Amino acid sequence: MATQRTISDIRTATPNSVGDGFIGLNAFHPQGSRPFNPFLLLDHHGPMQVQPSDRPKGVDEHPHRGFETVTIVYDGALEHRDSAGNHGKLFAGDVQWMTAASGIIHEEKHERAFSQQGGKLDFVQLWVNLRAKDKMSPPRYQDIASSRIPTGTLSNGGQLRVIAGELAGLQGPANTFSPIIVADLTLTDGQAEPITVPANHSLMVYVLSGLGTINGKPIERGQVILTEIDGDTVNLATTSWMKVLILAGEPIREPLAVYGPFVMNTREEIMEAFSDFQAGKMGVLN
Repeated sequence: MATQRTISDIRTATPNSVGDGFIGLNAFHPQGSRPFNPFLLLDHHGPMQVQPSDRPKGVDEHPHRGFETVTIVYDGALEHRDSAGNHGKLFAGDVQWMTAASGIIHEEKHERAFSQQGGKLDFVQLWVNLRAKDKMSPPRYQDIASSRIPTGTLSNGGQLRVIAGELAGLQGPANTFSPIIVADLTLTDGQAEPITVPANHSLMVYVLSGLGTINGKPIERGQVILTEIDGDTVNLATTSWMKVLILAGEPIREPLAVYGPFVMNTREEIMEAFSDFQAGKMGVLN
């Protein structure tokens, strides 16, 4: 029998910009990520209007170690390349899952043709923590086209898309190091859907657009909702239109050391990451 979870907090994302081409909201960041465990960061860039430019804008090359980045594109196009030799283009509906792990250097910018023509850009970037035993694994790159992401219609008409983990009988294509769920759900006029996750998972919901309710509490675009681990179900509903990102996972109960682009377990490991980056051990972006 489903048990409704308690809503522990509803927070409003704050204005944020990254690089010279990504403007939007930050819902949470690594230094304050403990309540969102195992997730470390959620940036929602957009919806924003990209002006035509022959020089793609975005974030120039930079390192990461100790976690994964997940980029979910809803509108527009992005381009990625990294020091492991990966190069990918992401269009509406596509997902990029990059495991930095032992260390990687990458850049993310507007896709070149999209940059030249301009248009609407809307995407989310997540950081996902890795357990200590996985933090020094080899880097990995998953380019997940929208056509590979399963979608389904829930009992009351809600449209669900599952990127990682299993939810409502749909299995996402992303390979993960620990049990997590990443999915988005679209509800339209009058629809209400219960969302059930494993009872030992943390669960949070971010409102991508529109407005509605969660367990009867009003929510709107740019808000992130945290729940207690005291049940398995939340009830989402709207009287107009709402699209949400559902994030759930088994918490990683380990020490957390964060500095800039590195997320490790100890201060000494952070210092080692800086030393390895400066020594060129994370590769070179050609």
